[in-house]
Amino acid sequence: MAPLPIRLCCAAVRWTPVVFITAIIIWSYYAYVVEMCIFTVDSVVEKVIYLLLYHPAAFMFAWAYWQTIFARVGSVPKEFYLSKHEVELFDRETSEDRKRELLIQYGRNLPILNRTVSGCPRYCDKCKCIKPDRCHHCSVCGMCILKMDHHCPWVNNCVGFTNYKFFVLFLGYGLLYCLYIASTSLKYFIQFWEGGIGSSGTGRFHILFLFFVSIMFGISLISLFGYHLYLSTHNRSTLEAFRAPIFQSGPDKDGFSLGSRGNFQEVFGDKRMFWFLPMFSSLGDGVNYPTRTVDLDSDDLLGQRQRWMEEGDDDMTHSGGSVGSQNQLIKN
Repeated sequence: MAPLPIRLCCAAVRWTPVVFITAIIIWSYYAYVVEMCIFTVDSVVEKVIYLLLYHPAAFMFAWAYWQTIFARVGSVPKEFYLSKHEVELFDRETSEDRKRELLIQYGRNLPILNRTVSGCPRYCDKCKCIKPDRCHHCSVCGMCILKMDHHCPWVNNCVGFTNYKFFVLFLGYGLLYCLYIASTSLKYFIQFWEGGIGSSGTGRFHILFLFFVSIMFGISLISLFGYHLYLSTHNRSTLEAFRAPIFQSGPDKDGFSLGSRGNFQEVFGDKRMFWFLPMFSSLGDGVNYPTRTVDLDSDDLLGQRQRWMEEGDDDMTHSGGSVGSQNQLIKN
């Protein structure tokens, strides 16, 4: 473990982007509410309308951002970790064929479909565990993350199974927030540009900067939000979009796709009232995922998944699917 001063410096560096975004949000609140709505807008009716529409958008944006930052990342269940004896036996082996045989033996009773190119279960040398489907190791977090999408420095957290919905909502509400500020401040930005605003120089600076910042962030969020909506409706993570997951039958980037509606519900849940709230409503447990096709060894695997889930948690609620989604979905 690194010395305490080094760890503190690393933590400070990792939190810097979050502090920066938070400072921008706080400043934008002051610039919009105080400098524009209170000091610049003359019409009382216009002030009230602007403020009534602004605060819900700002609240949802901040809530989604908070949830994305502080949601705990999904950790690998203990059943996937090798015992001390198994780790020692695996590390002593020098033959790749023998290591492959050991991994197949260790993962034979685990609910996994994804494989390596050689056809054996995916193994994390750092965590000493068999990786569940769609799980990847994050070098920044130092652990394996369930359904890892990417590590985002702007939230100082991994985006994965537990907070992917929050991340998409953060992008969506952030875009809405920027577009609302840009559209309502445009008139006063033009008036300032033409010299028609009588506020102080500081107030003019705030309005000018507010418009430019909202446009700049809005443009960057449009493509990012659109891309993650695309991923959500195709049931892919960012990692899977660049490298297709490998099944027993081979690589298939659409292997987890259940159709646009099914894919959307897997991320946002099956209850519409929770779709747009930064509250966890995703389907599943982060370990078991339905697939669009039955894999070569699915008959045996489905039975293993069922037994594994029943032994792991008798209180979980199971929901079935079509032929392409017979693997169990567990709804938290």
